[in-house]
Amino acid sequence: MTSPVLAEPDGRSARPVYELANVCKYYGERGVVALEGVDLTLREGEFHSVIGSSGCGKSTLLKIMAGLTPPSKGRVMLAGKPVLGARPDIGMMFQQATLFPWRTTVQNILLPVEVREGRAAAEAARARAYGLLELVGLKGFENTYPSQLSGGMAQRAAICRMLIAEPNVLLLDEPFSALDEITRDFMNMELQRVCLERNASAFLVTHSISEAVILSDVVHVMSARPGRVVRSIRIDLPRPRTLDMVVLPTFGAHVSEIRHLLDTGALP
Repeated sequence: MTSPVLAEPDGRSARPVYELANVCKYYGERGVVALEGVDLTLREGEFHSVIGSSGCGKSTLLKIMAGLTPPSKGRVMLAGKPVLGARPDIGMMFQQATLFPWRTTVQNILLPVEVREGRAAAEAARARAYGLLELVGLKGFENTYPSQLSGGMAQRAAICRMLIAEPNVLLLDEPFSALDEITRDFMNMELQRVCLERNASAFLVTHSISEAVILSDVVHVMSARPGRVVRSIRIDLPRPRTLDMVVLPTFGAHVSEIRHLLDTGALP
């Protein structure tokens, strides 16, 4: 099996946050191979994306990283400790905001703290929740119910809920795929801003090549099942990224390289 190609970052010495070594996942009595030999390292402050055809194992990989399902083989380490189940230092965001309609915005944000540590701890975290709401441009909507929020506003609230426990890493499963293109572009720029301001490490599952390139320091391209990372491409665009960068030759070259890999079945 050909090893993924990844150029070393220039002058980067950030500590590893996630380390995956030979991660495999098998399903059923027939031994269906969903993932095979996945190796990757996510460093502090980096934003990585994984892209591949439907059914290649992207979401399975994310679930393994989140501790929601164990690997059949291999090792997953986060901050030097094995991931053996759900952990408070892992923040996860899904395609839908999934806010509880009977709770206000701030109550939804505080829910993870309340579930894990109780109401007193949630109340103590209220000031932090207000700070996050201001960070994502939702100041003044603290006591608003989800039915009164637009799709983009609800997803921004979901970002706050993910961040309230101050996780070491953010795992993102196509969080803006249900939004219209204009709102999705805006939310991607908001996500980048939040990550930069907090020096957050993030890992995104996406089907959008342009989204992966505009957001990521590294894009991992996966083969069709069995899912393998066949190429890891470092995106050499300056930060902060802007939507104007989509017209740059470097952006176009990265998009073309990833498109070619996907069109040829992501062969090594």
